[in-house]
Amino acid sequence: MLGMATTAERAPILVVDDDPKILELVRVYLEREGLSVITASDGIAALAAIRERAPRAVVLDLMLPGLDGLAVIRAARADSRVPILMLSARGATADRISGIATGADDYLPKPFSPAELVVRLKALLRRSTPTDGPSGRLALADLVIDPDRHQVVRGEERMTLTHSELALLLALVRARGRIVTREALLDSLYGKSEAEVMDRTVDVYIRRLREKLGDDPDRPRYIATARRAGYRALIDE
Repeated sequence: MLGMATTAERAPILVVDDDPKILELVRVYLEREGLSVITASDGIAALAAIRERAPRAVVLDLMLPGLDGLAVIRAARADSRVPILMLSARGATADRISGIATGADDYLPKPFSPAELVVRLKALLRRSTPTDGPSGRLALADLVIDPDRHQVVRGEERMTLTHSELALLLALVRARGRIVTREALLDSLYGKSEAEVMDRTVDVYIRRLREKLGDDPDRPRYIATARRAGYRALIDE
């Protein structure tokens, strides 16, 4: 069972779907894990709940009445880093990429295994919860990374990264210039789970991270691609 010690951990999980059966199914599985759950059945209600209830994480269907899932993410990302796990019957790779590129932290196609949803959600919660692991400020070229405050700063400019993007950036920087494989980067997001995760998902995260950092993949300042291997941070030793 997940602990509920801090204020953040007592915040509810918001589940958004226009299918009452899916809402109930997800609620049952999450409550078995000791999580508090609130629900919404359309995009407008979902966005209101994000802003008014400050959920710990959101499980969000893509196809919703009112506002669709992508519109909800765009609006939420204007002022929130809440972890978002997208669900959709549209399981094509293009839809998954679109969801992640818009600001989702993860994507699970329907029909889904409730057990896998729990695994992925737990991984999101771990990434968004402060730990007693390595902390302190880190540097990458002209970037200053503060894991404890969830901040990446360049001069006076503050970058807005999701929890998944920050987790990947930290994994690369802490490798101190060594190549980090896609598998290892996935482990930094999901842990050693048995959930099926496409390794190309990492490429989408890295592309979005590069865009936010203003990093040209052809002439990188921060993250270089190691072809057929993975990625590495460009750290001067």
